[in-house]
Amino acid sequence: MEDHELELRNKKNVTMAPEDNGDSISECSHGRKDGGIHPPSTRTRTTARTSTRTRTAGDTVRAQVRVKKLFNFTQIFFFALTFMSSWETMALYLTASFTNGGPRALSWGIVVVVCGALAQSASLAEMASMQPIAGAQYHWTHHLAPPNQKRFITWMQGWITWFAWVSLLAGVANTTANMLQGIVATNYPDYHAERWHLTLIIFAMLIFEGLMNMYAFWVIPWIELLAGILHISLFIVFVSILVAMGSRHSARFVFLEGGAKSGWHNGFVSWNLGLLTPTWGFVGFDGAVHMSEEVRRAKKAVPRSMFWTVAINGIFAYAIILTILFTMGSIEDALKAASPIIQICQQATGSTSAATAMVCGLLIISLAVNLASIASTSRLTWAWSRDGGLPAWFSYIDRKHSVPVRAVWLPIVIVMILSLLNIASSAAFGAFIALSSLGLFASYIIAIGCMVHARFHQKNLQFGDWTMGRLGLPVNIFALAYTCYVTIWLPFPQNLPVDGMNMNYSLPIFGASTLFALSYWFLSARKNWRGLNKEVIRLVVEGGGLSLK
Repeated sequence: MEDHELELRNKKNVTMAPEDNGDSISECSHGRKDGGIHPPSTRTRTTARTSTRTRTAGDTVRAQVRVKKLFNFTQIFFFALTFMSSWETMALYLTASFTNGGPRALSWGIVVVVCGALAQSASLAEMASMQPIAGAQYHWTHHLAPPNQKRFITWMQGWITWFAWVSLLAGVANTTANMLQGIVATNYPDYHAERWHLTLIIFAMLIFEGLMNMYAFWVIPWIELLAGILHISLFIVFVSILVAMGSRHSARFVFLEGGAKSGWHNGFVSWNLGLLTPTWGFVGFDGAVHMSEEVRRAKKAVPRSMFWTVAINGIFAYAIILTILFTMGSIEDALKAASPIIQICQQATGSTSAATAMVCGLLIISLAVNLASIASTSRLTWAWSRDGGLPAWFSYIDRKHSVPVRAVWLPIVIVMILSLLNIASSAAFGAFIALSSLGLFASYIIAIGCMVHARFHQKNLQFGDWTMGRLGLPVNIFALAYTCYVTIWLPFPQNLPVDGMNMNYSLPIFGASTLFALSYWFLSARKNWRGLNKEVIRLVVEGGGLSLK
């Protein structure tokens, strides 16, 4: 009822200007019988003011969606493929599975994760085909949620998704900086890594790539295309070198060997915590959707790129896991090293220089992922600001470069400020980074849950060009079940006993961000937030003209 009343008030605020058919001009200019001139009537003045307001509002909306469609299908596909970089994630985050669940958690867990991620991506791809728009999850939620609750659910979804993506940007930047430090430490044993070094690396990287997103965005589709080719080429190089030169483990070791070196002695808990390593490699596939408004034929290109990115990365990730497990040598030696993947490459090649060259390839990919993270996070920031979640000031599009420059720098500045926490304690910065997986999975649960609800309750649900047909509902339900199950384990600490350094802060940080959104809602947004900008949806999704009313 409250939403309905607010919608009626909004409709009264901006009225449609009558079509200019010359009536107002003739009414003003017709002379009296005595030769005098009528002053403009009240109706004429009101019509003129309304027309001016309509044009002003229309110009504002057009200015907020004025971006260039730079990406073709191939470019957005490689953008998404590189952004996920699943096999690289498997190689970089081995430690968690070696201490929880052992090799079998990786070799079997990856199968579970790929099946779940395919269901997730297929579900979101179907929604992306319906509404390919930068707001993604919160726009789909608004479209599919129960009418009486849609404004509140959309508000919560918008903030959860935005916080998760800013956290993801922080995590990618931190990973890239740590990788660079690991390469330096391997080649210069006397180098002593300091936490403030990490912060400076993050600063330099974010500023440089922020400027690229601001002044040279036109080149980013080509950079991501080349990075995608490198992503595939490096996979072939890693597999070939490790298979040809690495030592050998038995199939029993790969598929049956457990491990509980983390303090979790319950095998079931330990295995599920080990499952999180492959899970991290399949988070953020919605990055391509946030670029939708800059993609040609987005209703077809974006959903296809999302789904096939997960499928191809799933094959690569499974292959690299089996390759590493069969050829990695001693687990103990890998765990002692600053970077397990560098140690594994050293053992296989017998050369620090060769291992460094291999991992430098991963560093290039990670830099490309960071570049793409800034792009996707900025587009979500831009969308959320033009829909009234964030201040409208951030929805500004630079006319010369057709880029939302203020939205580019907001998440960058936030991450830079938070990275200062590294100087005092790496655990403090890690606490914010931990939000990304939990926040994104929560956003998937809300969106897919609304889709399931709509399948049962919306009689005229219109699908896009990419649809699963009769398989849609069972795939949605499986995706929902998988996402909920993994979400249970995401807040668990990786090691026991728990202290300030190894505590998993994802749940407290997620709770704090959710509490912020709830408080904001009840204190202000419940009465003042008008909901999504319908004219943006009309221009971007429906391809129609303005109809301000």
